[in-house]
Amino acid sequence: MQPLSYQSTGVNYDVLDKFKLACQRAAGKTVDLLTAHGVSEPAGIRGESAYLVETPEEYLAHVEEGLGTKNLVADALLALHHPRGTDGYFNIGIDTVAAIVNDLLTVGALPMVVAMHAAVGSAAWFENEKRARALADGFAEGCRRAGAVWGGGETPALKGLVQENAIILAGSAMGRIRPKHFRIAGNVKAGDAMVFLASSGVHANGLTLCRELANRLPQGYLTPLEDGRTYGETLLDASVIYSPFIAGCQKTQLDLHYAVHMTGHGWRKLMRLAEPFVYRCTHLARPGPPIFDFIARSAHLDSREMYGTFNMGVGFAVYLPAEQAPQAVELAEQLGLPAWIGGTVEKHASRKAVVIEPLGLAYEGETLQIR
Repeated sequence: MQPLSYQSTGVNYDVLDKFKLACQRAAGKTVDLLTAHGVSEPAGIRGESAYLVETPEEYLAHVEEGLGTKNLVADALLALHHPRGTDGYFNIGIDTVAAIVNDLLTVGALPMVVAMHAAVGSAAWFENEKRARALADGFAEGCRRAGAVWGGGETPALKGLVQENAIILAGSAMGRIRPKHFRIAGNVKAGDAMVFLASSGVHANGLTLCRELANRLPQGYLTPLEDGRTYGETLLDASVIYSPFIAGCQKTQLDLHYAVHMTGHGWRKLMRLAEPFVYRCTHLARPGPPIFDFIARSAHLDSREMYGTFNMGVGFAVYLPAEQAPQAVELAEQLGLPAWIGGTVEKHASRKAVVIEPLGLAYEGETLQIR
C-alpha cells in the first residue's frame, strides 16, 4: 500500500490558505464600516480563529465554522446497518458545535449563541426521523456543554450543489469578553509554558484521510481495533468542548497569553502567532488515543505526516506564565479534562518553528501560512 497523505486525498492547505489570505486582505478594506456602529476592530485580530469587535464596555466575538466530512463516516456505518450510523449523528451534532465554539474560545470569548447551518441535497434527508432527531439532540447537547443557547439556523435544500443523500454541517457562534482584560490577545513571552488539554481522538480534522484509509482496509470501517471497537465507531467519538476550562481560567484569574484549537495543520497550529517564537514541545499526549497508532500503521504514515495533520491527542493548548501552569493543569483535571505541561516558548530573532523534541521533529514557520 502506498503511504497516504492529506494532500494526496485532495486537501491541499497551501491552496486553501492562499485563498484565506486573499480573503483577509479583501476583508480589511471593509473595516471602516464599523465606525457607524460605534465599535472598532482590535489590531492584529485578522488571522486569528475568531473575529472581534471592541465596544466601550467589552469585546464581541464571532465565528463561522464547518464540521468537514466526519458525518460521512456516520453515513457509511448507516449503510452497513451499524447502530452507530444513526446514533452516531448525536456525536456529529456535538462535533459541529465543538468545531465552532472551540475557535471562539481561543480569544477568550465565552459563547452565548450558536446557530446551525445544515445544507442538504434533498429534503428527503430529514425523512429518516431517528437520524435527524439524533443530530438535533446532539447539537443541543453540544450547546449545553458550551454554555450557549441554540439560537436558530438554516436548513437549505440545494439540489445540484449537494449530493442528494448528503448533508453539509456548519454554523456560527457569538460570544463576549467582559471584562476586557479576559481577552486572550497573543501577548506571548519567552519562558511561557504550554499547557496541553487532551482530545478524545481524531475530533473533526483529518477525516478525508481517515475515509480514504477505510477504502483501503479489507474490512473498511468495520475493522476491529485492539479495544474491541471498530475503526468507524472510534472515528465517531465526540469532540471535546473546552468552554468550562476557559471559563474556569477566567474565574481563577489565570493569565492566558494565547490559546490554540488544534484542528487543521496538526501541531503546526501551535505557531499560529506571527511573531518569531520557537514552541519547544517536550511531552506528548499521555497516553495518546490508540486510533492514531492504528492510522499511522495502516496508512504507512511517519510522525511528520501524522503530527502535521492530526491533533495526536492534544485538542487545545494554552500559553501562560510558567509559574501558573501547574494551576491550569489542576483546574483542567478538576473539570475532567486530562492536561499536562507540554513544553515552553522561546523567543528567537527570526526563527518561527514548532520543535517536537521526543520525536526529533521540527516544523518551520513557512509550513504554516495563515496570516
